[in-house]
Amino acid sequence: MKRLGLYFASVILFLGCANGQSSTGRNSIAPIPKPAAGEQIATFGGGCFWSMSEAMSELKGVNKVVSGYAGGNTKNPTYEEVSTRTTGHAEVSQIYYNPKVISYATLAEAFFFAHDPTTLNRQGPDEGTDYRSIAFYRNDDEKNTLLGIIKKVNATKHYPNPIVTQVVPFKAFYAAENYHQGYYRTNGDNPYISSVSIPKVMKFRKAMKAELKPEFQK
Repeated sequence: MKRLGLYFASVILFLGCANGQSSTGRNSIAPIPKPAAGEQIATFGGGCFWSMSEAMSELKGVNKVVSGYAGGNTKNPTYEEVSTRTTGHAEVSQIYYNPKVISYATLAEAFFFAHDPTTLNRQGPDEGTDYRSIAFYRNDDEKNTLLGIIKKVNATKHYPNPIVTQVVPFKAFYAAENYHQGYYRTNGDNPYISSVSIPKVMKFRKAMKAELKPEFQK
C-alpha cells in the first residue's frame, strides 16, 4: 500500500490489520513446508500475524515462520472467511525451529512477550476472536510448559492483568495467502505496519534481546 496522508493513515490504523492490507495475491495460498530433519514446529496466535510472525522469525534457532489460521472448524479458510469470525479460526504463526538452538520453553516465553496476552479477543486496534491470544500444544510437555509460563508471568505481575491466553491441543494449521507471508518486511510504508507492528516488534526486541539473531540485537 502506498503511503497515505495523515488522515487516511489514522483511519487505517483505527480499523486495524484487516483493513491495512494489499489486495495483491489475495487468492493465492502459501504452501505449508514439511519440517526438515531435526526441525520441530510450534504454533501461536497473538493478534495480527504480521508482527507476530516477524518477531518470532528474529529468534535464534527459528528457521522459518508461516502465517496462517488455526483453532477453528472450517477447512482451508480464506482470509475473508476468517475475518467474518464464523470459522472459529485465529490468525497464527507456525514456527519451524531447531530445538538444539532454541527450546520450546523459550519460544513460548517469547510468544508471551510478542503481544499482550491479557486482552480478550483484542490486540491494539484489532478486535474479534480471530485476534485472540491462543497457544497450541502437541504433547503434554508443551502443555505443561505453557501453563507453567503463564503461572510464572502472572506471579511476576509483568502485566497488570492476568493472562487470558487459550491453551489448546493442536489440530490443524492452514497457511494464509502468499501476500501475508513476510508482510512486515515488504510493507513498511503501510500505516498499520509503521504505527502498530513496528512498535510491537521493537518492544519484543528489548524483551528478548539475548535470544535474537545477531542482526536484530543492534
